[in-house]
Amino acid sequence: MTQRLGLSTALLLTVPPLMWAGNAVVGRLVRDDIPPFTLNLLRWVFAFAILLPLGAWVLRRSSGMWAHWRRFAVLGLFGVGLYNTLQYLALQTSTALNVTLVASSMPLWMLLLGTLFFDTRVSRQQLVGAALSMSGVVVVLTRGDWTELLGLRLVVGDLFMLAATFCWALYSWLLSRRAEPDAIRNDWAAFLLAQVTLGLVWSGMFTAGEWALTDAHIHWSPMLLAALAFVAVGPAVLAYRCWGLGVQRAGPAVAGFFTNLTPLFAAVMATAFLGELPQIYHGVAFVLIVAGIYASSRH
Repeated sequence: MTQRLGLSTALLLTVPPLMWAGNAVVGRLVRDDIPPFTLNLLRWVFAFAILLPLGAWVLRRSSGMWAHWRRFAVLGLFGVGLYNTLQYLALQTSTALNVTLVASSMPLWMLLLGTLFFDTRVSRQQLVGAALSMSGVVVVLTRGDWTELLGLRLVVGDLFMLAATFCWALYSWLLSRRAEPDAIRNDWAAFLLAQVTLGLVWSGMFTAGEWALTDAHIHWSPMLLAALAFVAVGPAVLAYRCWGLGVQRAGPAVAGFFTNLTPLFAAVMATAFLGELPQIYHGVAFVLIVAGIYASSRH
């Protein structure tokens, strides 16, 4: 897409990183109270209940959703079923700040997928920016100790977050391709509800496996209910709405660089709510990531 990045679009694309930072902090906060697959399922069940009064017409047989069910099933798999499930899995062993910094590899995945599968050309500046951003990610993965690369000693959560980031990049590129009726595409609630409806099928299957194969349990509390309400309203409905509209306006490649704001928001929130003070290597990583954004955005 070639549309100019205006102030309104920039603001739209700033809301999701803010919400995702809160999602990472909340997910870390309740990691001992609810299993990750179950957390993702309940989050989207709540979001479904919020969206239903706004876009229920899309569930009708004549809406066009069911004629394009394969597309919505794929969007639901990567955007609803996998992305946040993998993030909540990552938060079992990795910190909120680390998770959001690892997610800063998003521009690399955006450029790579765009080049391989969506006929997008990559400029030299974008390659330099992607290299700088990935250097920041490596700093996080190694905790600032480069000798760890020799032993490949990585926290499992970091690897889960890399997989989640790949899923979100693919989801964003698929989102930019118009393949559904305009009536659905132009109604944000209906468009998201269609994805959530089929995404809940995937999430339900993953959760069933979690309860069948692990010692899953839930510790209900007012804090957990508040956390579920937040992740359903903010990181789910609000963030997905803003991200979808921002991607349509600016394109996936440009939107991808806004995800690098997430670590900044997460660092502030983690310090305030989790006591996870940033380390020196976090600062080094963030400088590299910001340098990557600057290099990639130069003409």
